[in-house]
Amino acid sequence: MPEGTSKRRSRPKRARRTVLVLRAGTGATNNLIRSLKAGDRSLVVVGCHHDVFSLRKSTADRNYLVCRPDERGFASSLRRVVAKARVDLVIPNTDEDVKTISRLRHELPCHVFLPADRVIDLCQDKYSLTCRLASRGVPVPATVPVESLATVEEAFEKLALHSIVWCRIRKGAGSVAATPVRTSEHARGWIRYWQEMRGVPHDAFTLSEYLPGRDYACQSLWMDGSLVLIKTTERLSYFGGGHTPSGVSSVGGVHKTVREPRVAEVSAAAVRAVDPDASGAFSVDLKENTDGEPCVTEINVGRMLSGTPIFDLAGKHNMALTHVRLALGERVDIADPYDATEGYYMARDLDTPAEIFRGVDVFEGIEDARG
Repeated sequence: MPEGTSKRRSRPKRARRTVLVLRAGTGATNNLIRSLKAGDRSLVVVGCHHDVFSLRKSTADRNYLVCRPDERGFASSLRRVVAKARVDLVIPNTDEDVKTISRLRHELPCHVFLPADRVIDLCQDKYSLTCRLASRGVPVPATVPVESLATVEEAFEKLALHSIVWCRIRKGAGSVAATPVRTSEHARGWIRYWQEMRGVPHDAFTLSEYLPGRDYACQSLWMDGSLVLIKTTERLSYFGGGHTPSGVSSVGGVHKTVREPRVAEVSAAAVRAVDPDASGAFSVDLKENTDGEPCVTEINVGRMLSGTPIFDLAGKHNMALTHVRLALGERVDIADPYDATEGYYMARDLDTPAEIFRGVDVFEGIEDARG
């Protein structure tokens, strides 16, 4: 069996399927549960979390308190849930959980639908990923690693063609520790702050070409190297972006479905560059450079994006449910993998469910009192 495919344990067939979602009660997981239920109401969703207060907010059918992922008892507590709830598939929802479940894939008596460990490690290191993609001819921003604070000036000189430089760390999600800078002094101050206040070493940072254009999120599903389903959206605003130094975030406040074949093409090329035998979920972030070319900035591997409803509730195919079907070895026949639809929006905010609506309906129920 290829290293990165779903591990399958034989068990008697039954009508209802049961999936276990990690980090139950978080907004991202509740979004995923909503999408799964919209696709198949008979699906049983089991939630687990190490935080009982998060579990109180879970919309799963059944919920279990487990050990923290970094505790020795996590694996045994998760196995107990899998056995008791007769779970068919475990679905991780964060980069940390993807690595944890991948490590345990041969210890869990259920399906695990993740790429190979080496692919996960590659994609979760943004600089290593950028180097791999550049070597395969996939468009990426020019990027230089920060070896020490003393070499920041030298790194800036390598990016001299760009008036603004993007400073970020190699690992993490949500644009953590990322900000645009104009001078090497800005970069040194930013890096020094994170080193002294948050314990992030200076060599965890990179400097890269700032990409000023449109911001895309592309989610895709793969099986044994074949593209099964791909969708493209554009971020129009950012959740919490106004409270960050950069003004942006990888978490979109407003998303729009778009038909952009070039974005889909570059995203698919990026996945093939990291894993010719790709299986599982690959979500690609891209942003346009000054020439309008979409460049890959990261790949979120092995999981759905936190804003997955716009990929599931708009278009012909529910991507979250298709992911489950692929993982369980069910037949999936999709003639055209690029499920492109236009004119749908998703608006997100704190403590409210993500709302999907057509652009023509944006003013439905709203009276214009602007005069």
